[in-house]
Amino acid sequence: MDRGSSLEDDGIVRLQINELRKLSKNSGSNTIFEPQRSPVESVSSAPVVPAPEKKLTLFALRLSIIEKTATGLGTLGFIWATVVLLGGFAITLDKTDFWFVTIILLIEGTRIFSRSHELEWQHQATWSITDDGINSFRALRSTSHILIKAMKTIFYPLSLMRKQSKNTREITPPGHSQVGRWNHRGAPTRTWISSDVPLLPGKWVFHSRNISKVLYWLQLLSATTCVVLSSMKLIKRNYGDVQKGDTDKRNRESALTIFYALALAEALVFLMEKAYWEWKVIYCKLLEEVNKECEFGPSGMVSIKRFFYDAYSRCVNGSIFDGVKMDIVTFAMDLLASNSPDEQLIGARTLRQFAISPKYSDDTLQKIGINLSVMERLVEMLNWKDPQEEEIRKSAAEILPKLAGKKQNSLRVAAIPGAMESISSLLHTNRNCGDGADEIGEKNIILDHPNYSFWTFNHLGLLILKKLARDHDNCGKIGNTRGLLPKIIDFTHAGEKLLMDENVAPSQILTVKRSLQLVKMLASTTGATGKHLRTVISEVVFTISNIRDILRHGEKHPMLQKLSIEILTNLALEEEATERIGGTGGVLKELLNIFLNQGIPEQQNYVRRAAGEALAMLASESRTNCHRILKLQALERLVKALEVPLLRVNAARILRNLCTYSGEECFYQLKGAIAAAPTVLKAIMSEENKLQEVMVGLAAEVFKHLTSEESSIMFEKAGIKEEELAKALVQILQKHSHPSAKVPRIRRFTVELAIWMMHDNVKNAYIFEDLGMEKELEGVLETTAEIESFNMFSGTVGLRRHSTTIHSLVETALKLLKEK
Repeated sequence: MDRGSSLEDDGIVRLQINELRKLSKNSGSNTIFEPQRSPVESVSSAPVVPAPEKKLTLFALRLSIIEKTATGLGTLGFIWATVVLLGGFAITLDKTDFWFVTIILLIEGTRIFSRSHELEWQHQATWSITDDGINSFRALRSTSHILIKAMKTIFYPLSLMRKQSKNTREITPPGHSQVGRWNHRGAPTRTWISSDVPLLPGKWVFHSRNISKVLYWLQLLSATTCVVLSSMKLIKRNYGDVQKGDTDKRNRESALTIFYALALAEALVFLMEKAYWEWKVIYCKLLEEVNKECEFGPSGMVSIKRFFYDAYSRCVNGSIFDGVKMDIVTFAMDLLASNSPDEQLIGARTLRQFAISPKYSDDTLQKIGINLSVMERLVEMLNWKDPQEEEIRKSAAEILPKLAGKKQNSLRVAAIPGAMESISSLLHTNRNCGDGADEIGEKNIILDHPNYSFWTFNHLGLLILKKLARDHDNCGKIGNTRGLLPKIIDFTHAGEKLLMDENVAPSQILTVKRSLQLVKMLASTTGATGKHLRTVISEVVFTISNIRDILRHGEKHPMLQKLSIEILTNLALEEEATERIGGTGGVLKELLNIFLNQGIPEQQNYVRRAAGEALAMLASESRTNCHRILKLQALERLVKALEVPLLRVNAARILRNLCTYSGEECFYQLKGAIAAAPTVLKAIMSEENKLQEVMVGLAAEVFKHLTSEESSIMFEKAGIKEEELAKALVQILQKHSHPSAKVPRIRRFTVELAIWMMHDNVKNAYIFEDLGMEKELEGVLETTAEIESFNMFSGTVGLRRHSTTIHSLVETALKLLKEK
């Protein structure tokens, strides 16, 4: 199958790509080393768009008023004829008048008492989703009640069946499409398709799908006949001779005039209804206009016609206002609950189009979100693997991402029993059709249909999970669903051939991207749930190796590399995962190559920043990873990176962690970091905020590897005096009198550096005393916060608490000031 044709009309895909582009531009501002507040969802007030189906319900109401007016006149004429004429004057009527009245009564009487049966035939055109049903619409606008009345007893079983179907939707409705002939298990149905029922043996004209075409013309013919007969009598007024004194005939002329006038009025009103119908449908193209406003496309005419006939039936059979209470979304949800594949498909198509339409999606998703049975039905449809039901399944899978995009709906979808298992079924691929005994049935059905849209469903399944994963509780459910995480991680696989191919299908890259986005969201979950998910993800043996392949061969796909690196950064929050990542051959090397690669285009610098942050995370509190990084002979290049604006922040973090956690056995290897001292000192004096924070932190560790003589040399190289550095440290404490979320460790690092300076040279203690350091340190004691106790954060949750509290550091510094 064509993997590139999976989601041609998926606007969601384009939106996600645009969001990722925006994210890449700002990727340097938010890091795991700073606490991040939860984003506040903005409530957008979309303009109110009038419901297009209101034009149809208004049209149905007006038609029903005319229809009921005609029916009322016909009923009055029928009563007048039966009670006054045929009852009182049947013997004295002229022979011509007798037969004229009888014919008119037969014509109009059948129409009055069989309106509901006519609408059944009108519905016949809309029960089928095939071309026959669509093209025959104009021929089905009206039907004759004459034959229906005459053949009522013949058609009674069929009428009863249709009435039951309207109320319960348990009987398969008409429709001779391929879908309509098959049940959910792919076997032919055991019931008749109503449009194919041969009402009489033999001739094709007696098939139920053809009778309505005949009835339409018979009805028009009968109304025309009624107009002609009534007009002839009213013009000629030849009611027979009335002799003087003949009491039996003296009121006959008035009675006949009234009857013919009523019959003419009823027929003219009826024809006016048909003319109004023709004007609105044929010339004004009302149905096409509504279909265009709904953005349904050619196939949507079936839904529009079906909705209109339902509204018209309600107005005619009940109150004229019953139809105007209908809306097309509720109508589609009713069809979705049907047991008929045709009705399910019409309902699914309609809901899908309204759910993805910017104009109508808010109202549609709100209606679906408060209807638990509809959501359960949509989730159930995800399990339908019969190729005959592929479009229904796809429509349900396209509705659910939009539904899950709303937080309240996301929670409701995930709470449906078996929802995660149903979504997991979308991640089935043809390459693993035979895996597991539970997939044998699916294999037997799908292998015979090589054009089945596996990749379309894969994309949609990942998209649904991605929407659900925005909620913390849903992430836990995804992780606890048996076999789901390995499926997701399997989609992150992208070998060298795929990544290096110039003509790779966009859908394949999209699959990898969505799976990486989803894994990243799961790995960045906070709290105990996040800890569990990170452990489980790292334990899947393919996770890190798949990411390594993307880092190694994904130069042409920088966004995939960025997502992969961010997954490593989040996984590194767990100690065991950190060791697994570092122990996977080539991962640290590839990260260093990306971070220090000067050949990467400027617009892809977000990948280098992400790589630097990942290296800083992997080196934090991990002696083995620090040793591995030092073995890669990258220390000198990291020192040079301190002078590159793009890299200096993360380079400083990496060097600080190497100096802090490598251990005494690497003391001499870290002597190369001494060369960074002048650059670090200059940055402390000239920079501020985040860069100043990391440079102060690096200085506090680098100077521990220097002797007093070496440190003096470094101050000379930098052109900075120790008094100037001391003054800068005091100013930092003055500026940050309270802990800051943007630079949560700057006060800690400042105190650490001040302690080293006082240990290195007693004179510095006097300098600090003269600058008012004691007062500033006491202020720090009074304003310490929990935010200063952690080295990194997951959202607003602190991780990896510092071994030394800031209180003890301040007390040490105060002690040195007093013991000088």
